[in-house]
Amino acid sequence: MGDRLIVLYNDHLPYNRERIESLARTVYATEEELPAVLPGADVLLAWWPLSPAVAAAWPGDPAKAPRWVHVAAAGVDPYLFPALTGNPDVVLTNSRGVYDQPIAEYVLGLILSLAKDFPGMWDHQRGRRWRPRDSERVGGRTVLVWGTGSIGRAVARLLRAVGMRVSGAGRSPRAEDPDFGTVHGPATLRTGLGEADYVVLAAPLTPATHGMVDASVLAAMKPGARLVNVGRGQLVDEPALVDALSGGRLAGAALDVFAREPLPAASPLWELPGVIVSPHTAGEVTRWRDDLAELFLDNLVRRAESRPLRNVVDKELGYVR
Repeated sequence: MGDRLIVLYNDHLPYNRERIESLARTVYATEEELPAVLPGADVLLAWWPLSPAVAAAWPGDPAKAPRWVHVAAAGVDPYLFPALTGNPDVVLTNSRGVYDQPIAEYVLGLILSLAKDFPGMWDHQRGRRWRPRDSERVGGRTVLVWGTGSIGRAVARLLRAVGMRVSGAGRSPRAEDPDFGTVHGPATLRTGLGEADYVVLAAPLTPATHGMVDASVLAAMKPGARLVNVGRGQLVDEPALVDALSGGRLAGAALDVFAREPLPAASPLWELPGVIVSPHTAGEVTRWRDDLAELFLDNLVRRAESRPLRNVVDKELGYVR
């Protein structure tokens, strides 16, 4: 009866379990149970995608490793460990596409909240204070979207639709991109940073992007600009960001991801003026888990029919090409 499938879960199980179980011999495992059941499995569904348990439980014998690992997230950084990436027989796929529009809408909401100071308005409402004040336009403002994958493209399209001037930043510079217009590479990145009123981080976390937003990058940003991070917390040097915000170099930030999650109560980011903190929830919308499960099920059917899988990750780059 099909492949032996291990589903790593935390608080939730896939919503279409009956259909999955009809196609594969399915075992559900928590982080603690995974080391005992992973060896010899054909497929691993990382339904709990941020868990570090897979690297720790990965079989030492390559012959006993799963031949396919599917991650129920766009980012696959917890799975870029040598025993997996160095095994040419293991295919890694992700959930590219599921989060594109939800995260784009979230980014637009965060930018509007910063420009219109909705948090300040809500504070006044709770205090029953009538405080009319001017707010900022978003139309005509410049935004640099750092990360040109499917999420970054969805962000760029939506921000263009409200009149923002959008450019991108990525590994390969180019002009006349259909979504970004200009894409800055390393040589012109500082130019893009210096022009942007908003910098949106939508890049995957890889060895090449870890800590990419450091003190020098923050110093290169336009004075009074704002940072929006919906990628990974480890993209940013958080102490340097706190310094840039505390010193007034940046006007604010909207952060959905952090170096440590949950964000520690002692972090100054909770209370810095102009900062919006959200709990890694940008992509979570009504029925989002259904969409994740349907994507995996489609790939499971493709595997059973010996057809190419969707969203195959380039294990050297750390994302889908």
